[in-house]
This record gives sequence, structure tokens and C-alpha cells, in this order.
Amino acid sequence: MTTLTVGEAAASARPATPNRFLAIIRLHFVSPMTTIFLPWMILGFIFLVNLAIWAIIFTSVGSESDRASAQEGLSWSGASFYIFVYMTFVAIQAINLTFPFAQGYGVTRRDFYLGTSVYFVVLSAMFAAGLTVLSLIEDATGGWGFGGHMFTSVYFGVGDWYVRFVLFFAIFAFFLFLGAAFAAVYVRWRANGMIALWAAITLLIVAAIALITFADAWPAVGTWFAETGANGIILWSLVPTAVAAITGFFILRRATPRS
Repeated sequence: MTTLTVGEAAASARPATPNRFLAIIRLHFVSPMTTIFLPWMILGFIFLVNLAIWAIIFTSVGSESDRASAQEGLSWSGASFYIFVYMTFVAIQAINLTFPFAQGYGVTRRDFYLGTSVYFVVLSAMFAAGLTVLSLIEDATGGWGFGGHMFTSVYFGVGDWYVRFVLFFAIFAFFLFLGAAFAAVYVRWRANGMIALWAAITLLIVAAIALITFADAWPAVGTWFAETGANGIILWSLVPTAVAAITGFFILRRATPRS
């Protein structure tokens, strides 16, 4: 357990102001290359590779029925999942690298985490808006002229534009706050904490599999996933997102910055 200084204790007792939030957000945006530009650059490269694959499929398939079947198969593409998973590393970097620096300038743990959470929300909205626009362009161009699906896959690219935005936002928020929770564990307990965390996760997964198996509940689980659908499952992810956000806050508030 760490001992707060008198100055930090007094600062934590004061309500956070928008200016303090903005200072933390600006701190995270100091180096936009890794958080903004690099993800889009890599996603652009993945898009070009997929575009080449779609062109090959489109030109090599002769009959219209075979072409329609191929295009239907392309709707199950997971090519854009990279950018969601990448957000986990963005969150880990935001906590691990920025937290000690912010503490050195007298920023309280609460202000840092709340400001970082606002930063995650802003980042989720930015990337969700970008993917929503790309999905609409993909629809308007008939899959970029080849019937391709990268931003309109069956997992999240269906429905009106605002539905897509909410789904994209929920996925980004899930990976960001999950990464923040993992980073908070590492910042507070370092390698021992990560080993214990992964051990606990493994035991929970095995226990859940055993419970479902012994209760012969796999058909019910499959039915729930089928009835809930991709959109419903993504919306349900907001629950673990909230749990990860709250857990990360309570873990980080006792963390001690280390070089």
C-alpha cells in the first residue's frame, strides 16, 4: 500500500475539472503516430491486400452464381479485426508509459484515470466514425467494385449508419478498457500480478467449460448466441467493458509509479 502525500491527498479531495481532463487527454495525444496514424496506415495496407484478393476472385470466377457465392463468403471477412485488437496495446501503452510521467508532475491517480477514460471514449468515437464512413462507402461502391466486405462484415457492418457507429464504438471501448485493466495490474503488481491474473483467467475459463459440459448446457449456449446475434453480443460486451473500467480504476489508485 502506498502513502499519499499531503498535497496529493488534498488534490484528490477536490473535484476534477475539465481543464485537468483536457491536460491528460493532450498528454496522451502528444505522440499521435502510434495511436492514430499507424493504425490507419496498417489498416490501409490490409485493405490494399484484400482489394487485390477481391480482384483476383472477381476476375477468376466466371458464372454469376459462383461470383455471388464468392461474394457471400467474403461477407464473413475478419480483415478489420486488427484495428480493434491494436487498441489493447494503445491502452497498455497509455497506462504503462504515461502514468509514471503524469505522477511526476503531481497529477492524482483519480484525475489520471478519469482523464484517460475520457481519452479512450474520444478515441473510440474517432475510430468508430472512420469505420462507419468506410462501411458506407463500401456499400455505395458495391464492395469497392468487387463485392468485397471488410467494413461491412456480418459481425458488425449491417444496419443503419448509427447502428454501425454504436457497434464500432462498443468494440473499440471494450478493447481499450480491457487493455487498461491489464496495464493497471502490471503497473501495480508487475510480473507477479500478470502471472496471477492469467492463472485466474485460465481457471475461470476451465471452470466455465466444465460447468457447461456437466450441465449439458452447450445447446442452450449455442441457442443464446444464435438468438442474440452479432449485434446483440457486441452490445453485451458493454458489461465487461464497464467492469474492466471500474476494476482498472480501483487497481491503479493504489499503484506506485516505477521507472
